[in-house]
Amino acid sequence: MANNKLNWKTLLLALAVSLALAGCGGQTQAPVAPPAVEAKTLKLENLPLEVDPATVEQLRRRDDVFILDVREDYEYDSGHIPGATLVPLGQIPNRLEEVPRDKTVIAVCRSGNRSGQATDFLRQQGFENVHNMEGGMNAWSQAGYQIEQ
Repeated sequence: MANNKLNWKTLLLALAVSLALAGCGGQTQAPVAPPAVEAKTLKLENLPLEVDPATVEQLRRRDDVFILDVREDYEYDSGHIPGATLVPLGQIPNRLEEVPRDKTVIAVCRSGNRSGQATDFLRQQGFENVHNMEGGMNAWSQAGYQIEQ
């Protein structure tokens, strides 16, 4: 029982000291964001299979990058990444000629599931530089990136 009281007293003392020190610290600095990497310096051949929305935002304006939106028409019409090309997932097998083989392709959907399927399918068809945007348009929107309608 004495050990229990001692542990509680020690815990309360540590909590009080922590609160006191936190109040004495003054203003805290906001975390420093890592320096932005210019899109032209990103090496497309080193992209992982899954790319995050920040990377897509940096790459989407490049001439050698193709954003493939695999959602349905109504989803695309409600908002998409500027410059993205719509080819719904179910239509990809019949529209392969619309997907360039000489560019880095980044597939996008609502959550990353359908675009992951599209990425796998395109790779099976011989497309070598195809990637999935993780989190899809949900993650894109949450990050606050531009949406075109």
